[in-house]
Amino acid sequence: MTDTILIAAILIPALIIAIVFHEVAHGWSALALGDPTAKEQGRLTLNPLRHVDPVGTLLVPGFLALVGGPIFGWAKPVPVMQRRLSNPRFGMMAVAAAGPGTNFALAAIAAVAFGMAAPLGAQISFGETGMSTIVGPAGDVLPLVTGLFYFLLINVFIGMFNLLPIPPFDGSHIVEGAMPRRWVHHYEKLRPFGMLLFFGLIALTWFAPQLGVLENTIGPPVNWILGKYLGLADAVSGA
Repeated sequence: MTDTILIAAILIPALIIAIVFHEVAHGWSALALGDPTAKEQGRLTLNPLRHVDPVGTLLVPGFLALVGGPIFGWAKPVPVMQRRLSNPRFGMMAVAAAGPGTNFALAAIAAVAFGMAAPLGAQISFGETGMSTIVGPAGDVLPLVTGLFYFLLINVFIGMFNLLPIPPFDGSHIVEGAMPRRWVHHYEKLRPFGMLLFFGLIALTWFAPQLGVLENTIGPPVNWILGKYLGLADAVSGA
């Protein structure tokens, strides 16, 4: 129970920060490129109450943490009106990329901080819940270092997950902007099915976690990128 409370106390703030910064990045980039919609609706704020979705920010990631699944979630999307962008096609690509890009930047900051905070001999330990913590040489849990590790992991996962080229994820807007114009009409027809696929992934994660759907699809690239960030942490620590 103590491990569960500790992990929850770490995961919830880390996830909220990662998601809020992701959404605000969309809004600020849209404003810079000509669309003030997010500003007009008061969404250019880091106040989590303006962005938190009870299901996507709390319920889903909380459940995934309890069953030992990959932690992800979502917030209320920041409104962006493509037609108001100075260059609708490439502007939308930039706005879409700003969210994952911000998560990767936060992950880099977390990696540097992790490397500076982790003592020599620190290692990953798995508790009764299956969730990992960072422990010191004496076996004591290091809450700050554990928090930085999960903040790094969450940002990498959210960044990669949102780059999937499946509507309505950010990756779909990037792909749509990069593809030839004659293909866009056909690609847009996938949007309703993209939502079905998205909720199907959630359902499989909830009701059949043993299948490891997310772990076997997005897991490999997440682990690869995570390894690069942990390499950065090692370089900072001098390990």
